[in-house]
Amino acid sequence: MEPYKPFRAVKNAAADDWVANLDLAALQEYGKGHTPINVLVLYGSLRERSFSRLLAFEIARILDRLGADVRVYDPSGLPVKDGVSENHPKVKELRELSQWSHAHLWVSPEQHGNVTAVFKNQIDWIPLALGSVRPTQGRTLAIAQVCGGSQSFNAVNTLRILGRWMRMFTIQNQSSVPKAWTEFDNDDRMKPSDYRQRVVDVAEELFKFTLILRPQMEFLTDRHSEREEKLKNGRLLSQAEKLQK
Repeated sequence: MEPYKPFRAVKNAAADDWVANLDLAALQEYGKGHTPINVLVLYGSLRERSFSRLLAFEIARILDRLGADVRVYDPSGLPVKDGVSENHPKVKELRELSQWSHAHLWVSPEQHGNVTAVFKNQIDWIPLALGSVRPTQGRTLAIAQVCGGSQSFNAVNTLRILGRWMRMFTIQNQSSVPKAWTEFDNDDRMKPSDYRQRVVDVAEELFKFTLILRPQMEFLTDRHSEREEKLKNGRLLSQAEKLQK
């Protein structure tokens, strides 16, 4: 299995691949005129058959077909956010992937009316600033959730808030899949439905917005306050350095 690309290893190679049958020619052609975008995928469950992971894989397959370089982070083994695990390999891996990315895809189950601890823990390990570096600033973001019961939007609403707090451009579209256990077949592929159609919409929109916004990232994230800070100190200061003043 290719590193970070488990979505390419399908459970049943003989099964019909609905993603391969999508008409993506126009977007694929448009994408050929650009450097491939880098997409980091985060999901929020450690269950053996995680529906947030299955949904994340389906969206990853679409982005992969469009020509994006998609990498899925496995949250297994990531320590609970604390003050002593900064150098843990899983923490370093997550932060390096975020730095590498141009866009993120976040998929969480809804549990007790909100995102799961597994998902939030990943976000907590990607702080707003690492020294003077903003790990997510200016990146595009797509959000989705899976529900165990009727359709809800609590998790995606929280994901949208988190994206804004992380200084990301969250696309307008989103996906919420109700009764997720009924929406995937025995091969762990999404069944035909309006929910699946929306999933394609979300993937295409993330791809388009990232291609359009990526060349303008530096311009869009240029801030008066940070220019003043650089003028005064020669560079952006870390939060620790600001507290020492």
